[in-house]
Amino acid sequence: MPPRSHVLLEANYRQLLDDPPNVAVLPWGATEAHNYHMPHGTDVYEAQLLAEHAAGAAAKQGAKPIVLPVVPFGNDGQQLDQVATISIGTATAMAILSDVVSSLQKQNIDKLVILNAHGGNEFKPLVRDLQAETGMFIVVVNFWQLIPDLVNKIFAPPGNGPGDHAGELETALMPHLTPDLVALDQAGPGAMHDFALKTLRQSGVWTPRPWSATHPDTGAGDPRKATADKGKRCFEAMSEKVAALLAEVSQASKGQLPYV
Repeated sequence: MPPRSHVLLEANYRQLLDDPPNVAVLPWGATEAHNYHMPHGTDVYEAQLLAEHAAGAAAKQGAKPIVLPVVPFGNDGQQLDQVATISIGTATAMAILSDVVSSLQKQNIDKLVILNAHGGNEFKPLVRDLQAETGMFIVVVNFWQLIPDLVNKIFAPPGNGPGDHAGELETALMPHLTPDLVALDQAGPGAMHDFALKTLRQSGVWTPRPWSATHPDTGAGDPRKATADKGKRCFEAMSEKVAALLAEVSQASKGQLPYV
């Protein structure tokens, strides 16, 4: 097959000159433990493969996306006691994002979609500062949150819900995307120890979880009922949502709110 012109790591300069992109997609993951059964690079695979699939679908709708190489590190400050977890701080994330934006703007690309796979990555303050400083139009997509109705339907009781890290939802996605990297027979139950301080459990209150203490096998949610079929349904639904967003952002004209 020829190089995919919407994937920067594959595209050649001739392709990009003949049909220049107008919206960049930046997949952003993390490198961290995912229970005992999934790779440390789970978030990296998910972000990159979803970005490529959705951008390909958007291109067929007339969009002009380009998928950048995935950022493999995220904010994992509470997991650094776990073997080979790599964490970057907010200042580092800002430096990376700022340099990406600066590079794109020099090539007349003023639209950027961040496709985020990791719950510990918080982009809102970064985007607010950068957009005010540079005028770059930046959209953040936390793709796990795109399909709540389908997730609730697929992972409804008597299961324990999708979980928020290496649970049934995330585990289902990986056998669909990278089946050779999942050892489901090794999975722990993904149980969580509640905070002893009861007032910190209520809605509207937040503090970081000391991950190894609150999640003994590093997972949050029981993964053991996951199947590749469930993952395929979720992946296709998320991809459709992201593709539609990329198509609309690509085709947007200046003055169409919030692209000003």
